[in-house]
Amino acid sequence: MTRPVRFWATPPVHGILRPTVVHPAAFTFKLPDNVSYAEGAMVEPVAVGMHAATKARIKPGDLAIVMGAGPIGMVTALAALAGGCSQVIMTDVQQPKLDLAATLGPITPVNIAQQNLKEVVDEMTDGWGVNLVFECSGNEKAAAGVFASLCPGGAVVYVGIPLQPIAYDVAAAMVKEARVEHVFRYAHVYPRAIALMASGKLNVKPLITDTFRFAESVEAFDFAVNMPPTSVKAQIVVAE
Repeated sequence: MTRPVRFWATPPVHGILRPTVVHPAAFTFKLPDNVSYAEGAMVEPVAVGMHAATKARIKPGDLAIVMGAGPIGMVTALAALAGGCSQVIMTDVQQPKLDLAATLGPITPVNIAQQNLKEVVDEMTDGWGVNLVFECSGNEKAAAGVFASLCPGGAVVYVGIPLQPIAYDVAAAMVKEARVEHVFRYAHVYPRAIALMASGKLNVKPLITDTFRFAESVEAFDFAVNMPPTSVKAQIVVAE
């Protein structure tokens, strides 16, 4: 039986921007002493990336592409590395985000406005292709081109949600015998996400690029609507 999913701070659930709330114990997870509240606030997006990594069925040493260097793309890259990928190739058109990604681990940034992704992949893999592609941008063109750099028998995980229908190249998928997975939300991921953060194997601190006081909440939401290329994740500090 399918049960409805209720997300806080998502209509029809409001009123979460406050220091304390009453919440069911079964869905409440204690943060370890070495994980800050700011990091704790990142557990939700990290859970998306970890669910994507789980859906990918990563094998140790896999090479992956993550399309899109936004918050979800960043945490998906971190989750892929924590899950066993040897390297991640990250694509975007905003160079500051790619520059940040390159500091997070064995991540090769590719600015697709200036570089040809397939050429980069072919050079890194001697023409074989990557094992995994995580499409996190939601961009229709990127989502339609996920099979071009995939190796035979590789897997594609759709994480970003395109606002328009995409062109799905069935022939390209068939030739590669690609496995295709999709991510919407997740379940039973928070404990593992918190454990990885506490262990230091998944560091989200560099992704928190902008912080606002509670009195600046309106300004923070306005900022989030049109975030500059240097920003990844903005947070409001509700209680000092």
